[in-house]
Amino acid sequence: MDISARNSLRGKVKRVLPGAVNTEVTVELANGIEVVSIITKESAERLNLTVGKVVYAVIKASDVMIATD
Repeated sequence: MDISARNSLRGKVKRVLPGAVNTEVTVELANGIEVVSIITKESAERLNLTVGKVVYAVIKASDVMIATD
């Protein structure tokens, strides 16, 4: 797989919560940090996402905002 996004985080699927339209996927990175993504149910099924499967969380963002209280 080649992709233009620079932020690609390798991890394992920790949880898959399917809904009526979307699926919430939790990916655990090597350092124990979790990344949560909401994808279409159809995409989750096509990717055959199951707990323990190695995946990449690909982050494509042109802006990263910082906030304080």
